[in-house]
Amino acid sequence: MTRTEVTGKLLKIFSRQFEIEDIGLNDNLREDHEFDSIDAIELLREIEIMLDTPLTREEKKKAMDILTLDQIVDYVMNLTEARAA
Repeated sequence: MTRTEVTGKLLKIFSRQFEIEDIGLNDNLREDHEFDSIDAIELLREIEIMLDTPLTREEKKKAMDILTLDQIVDYVMNLTEARAA
């Protein structure tokens, strides 16, 4: 998957699952969109579905400090690369 494809899929997830529209790549999800820890868990599940593979506990821990869509895209790209190796 390309970065553009990942970004597009994540934007659809944010719109469908969290009703967050017009999200900027560097918006602070917690402060700007009231994205909370329960939302983060739901997002991780959506990422598992997108990648068609479960995330490890360690991979989930790495996601806990993510604040922006751009960081989420980086996270998914890194997961994709690690699985391809």
